[in-house]
Amino acid sequence: MKFLVQKVLEADVRIDGRVNGRIGKGYVVFAGIAEEDTKETADKMLKKLVNLRIFEDENGKTNLDLASVKGEILFISQFTLYADCKKGNRPSFVNAGKPDMAEPLYEYMLETLKREVPVVEHGEFGADMKVSLINDGPFTVMLDSAEIF
Repeated sequence: MKFLVQKVLEADVRIDGRVNGRIGKGYVVFAGIAEEDTKETADKMLKKLVNLRIFEDENGKTNLDLASVKGEILFISQFTLYADCKKGNRPSFVNAGKPDMAEPLYEYMLETLKREVPVVEHGEFGADMKVSLINDGPFTVMLDSAEIF
């Protein structure tokens, strides 16, 4: 599982021209699910995400987590995080989870996040989405379950 986390001042996601989700200060999280991922993997990744300390304290040090700043999350499914570009110029996505497995896990993560974070907005699994954001910093972090667990 991979989470591309961008610290933002604000963000929204549009589907078919309508706003599906909008947040203020917080994280836009692009979530990639691999075929071998489980609820256990998701739980560990979500714990790491909500406890990530990348907001500045009064001294300008990145010491504060999402709850400390009353941050919000915009959670977007993105299988392209598993693009394999080793051969040729056209990415392969064979390492991404198949929709029948990945979509229920994505929904599980959304429900879990909503129990931990007061404001969680989201895209729609498999939809053509337009994401707009104002990156704060910019500050972008990749969380990869293969590297951190």
